[in-house]
Amino acid sequence: MRLQEQYKKEVAPEMIKKFGYKNVMAVPKIEKIVVNCGFGKMVIGKSANEREKIEEYILGSLSTITAQKAVLREAKKSIASFKLRKGLPIGAKVVLRGERMYDFLAKLIRVVFPRNRDFRGISLESVTKEGNLTFGFKEYTPFPEMKIDKGIFGLEVTVATTAKSKEEGIELLRLTGLPLKK
Repeated sequence: MRLQEQYKKEVAPEMIKKFGYKNVMAVPKIEKIVVNCGFGKMVIGKSANEREKIEEYILGSLSTITAQKAVLREAKKSIASFKLRKGLPIGAKVVLRGERMYDFLAKLIRVVFPRNRDFRGISLESVTKEGNLTFGFKEYTPFPEMKIDKGIFGLEVTVATTAKSKEEGIELLRLTGLPLKK
């Protein structure tokens, strides 16, 4: 069963039963998933040509992982001690919504987490008081479509929900299938 269908058939009724929502539209849902990667340390001190190759590699890798084109993020201000200039690309991000979001989440749950060595679940401290979840990967190797060739980078995944509290968010994420610690 697809994750979106599972939400409608199993997760939403269970949430209504547990929290007593009067309307189906009041049930929290996953709004978006943001995948981002900072590569400032790799880029600083490199020539423009080397910088461009690194940016292309990371943008291509993020696009492959998420099945959606990644966007460069630039530095907002200059910081001399970090050799950082305003406007210099230092990261990339992808915002997933709708069907792609559910497909990516299903891939995380069914493929990526089981491939992660010594994975025991996501800490509940990663859930904010608004019910959003943020976790990171030190390297992209658990993603099956990636080959380790040029360099390894980490990435961060944020799952944004419409939950009003941490308890609602945790229950929504747990019912969706995310492996949260008890």
